[in-house]
Amino acid sequence: MIFEQHYLTCLSQASYLVGDESTGRAVVVDPRRDVGVYLEQAAQLGLRIERVIETHIHADFLSGHLELAAATGAVICYGEAAEVEYPIEPLRDGQRISLGEVTFEILATPGHTPESISVVVYEHPDDEVPYGVLTGDTLFVGDVGRPDLLVGAGISADNLARRLYQSLHGKLLKLPDTTRVFPAHGAGSACGKNLSSETCSTIGEQRRSNYAANITDVDAFVASLTSDQAVQPRYFEYDARRNRQQRQLLNGKPPDLLAIDEVWTHAQAGANLLDSRGPADFAAGHLRGAVNVSLDGRFAEWAGAVLDYDRDIVLVGDPAQALEARVRLARVGLDRVVGQLDDLATVFAVRPELVQHTRRHTADQLGQLHESTPDLQLVDVRGKGEVGDGTIPGAHHIPLPALADSLAQLDRAAPVVAYCASGTRSMIAASLLQASGFADVADLSGGFGAWQGHQS
Repeated sequence: MIFEQHYLTCLSQASYLVGDESTGRAVVVDPRRDVGVYLEQAAQLGLRIERVIETHIHADFLSGHLELAAATGAVICYGEAAEVEYPIEPLRDGQRISLGEVTFEILATPGHTPESISVVVYEHPDDEVPYGVLTGDTLFVGDVGRPDLLVGAGISADNLARRLYQSLHGKLLKLPDTTRVFPAHGAGSACGKNLSSETCSTIGEQRRSNYAANITDVDAFVASLTSDQAVQPRYFEYDARRNRQQRQLLNGKPPDLLAIDEVWTHAQAGANLLDSRGPADFAAGHLRGAVNVSLDGRFAEWAGAVLDYDRDIVLVGDPAQALEARVRLARVGLDRVVGQLDDLATVFAVRPELVQHTRRHTADQLGQLHESTPDLQLVDVRGKGEVGDGTIPGAHHIPLPALADSLAQLDRAAPVVAYCASGTRSMIAASLLQASGFADVADLSGGFGAWQGHQS
């Protein structure tokens, strides 16, 4: 058997290529959208990809099922409850799929979504103990999938949590303890609240250490899963809808280079201006109206949290980053990249009226400002789980994924300082506020950690 996990750290997303060496037949499970990695590996190993299995309709990334089907002719497969616009082969509970020696057994494991399935993998069809189970977003290492992402579609989180309890205790935890667990996500994903940084485990280890697996009362399980979940990023609903649709395929070509006048025409027409340089470079000088999301971090996730997906995007940072930025944006469905500014340095030199700067306060400077400016607005953009470490007195807690839809809570005429844990998300927030018309904006260099050091 050939079994390969492909893990995207920037999205905390895992996909899998599973093949049978004796027959050359292979399946890809939960593929990312830029599918070249699977095609190249399959070619190297002499495999032909004949199926794409989706464990569920994903909300946190745009999956590569259509791209793989177009490239290989593979059949797209979902659980029986899936409702999509393109042809699929529904997979039923208990169904077995043979690649030759390698055999899959499909388990219907609803809860995160109604159509969720898990895929049990056997190296040989008569093995009593499976090699592993691909659990999608039903069971993570250290957690289970959140059941509240479909509330906006009228599906009760309480109902899905109860179904998840049955999927976990009635099916997955009945597998042998040595069965390896391969989830679709790891730490950093917003699809759960306590995910481990480990990308695989075993059923036995999860039975012992996973908090959700140790809640045996169904009502307590439901109460735990439906409380204290992170803010749902604004692009989740959009991606879930797009994953159901017969949409355009990935454009993997570099964006067209645009002169500053062309960029400005797009900006005046409402395009998002996105600068993917680091926070310090952005603060020192950037195109007026640009939002900063550093390519070095969780770029696609944070871009999806602050950009409008129904508007064009012009990249206005380093042209050398343009292709990578386009592909990573496409991973979360932000496809409307219409071009890249050709020369930011020239804009700095000859068009200074189009250049802005963003102030970054040290903790000492913020301490003085905090005492001397009564109308100062502090905005803490960390997640729910982070504010337990403390906050700066008087701060508004608005997690970054909620900020773009919460601007009305802030006074545009009063000064604003954004902060996070270290300084990356705070610059995203500050740039968003500045681009939205807030006149006096800064962020805290070094984040809350720097503030704590200042206080000690």
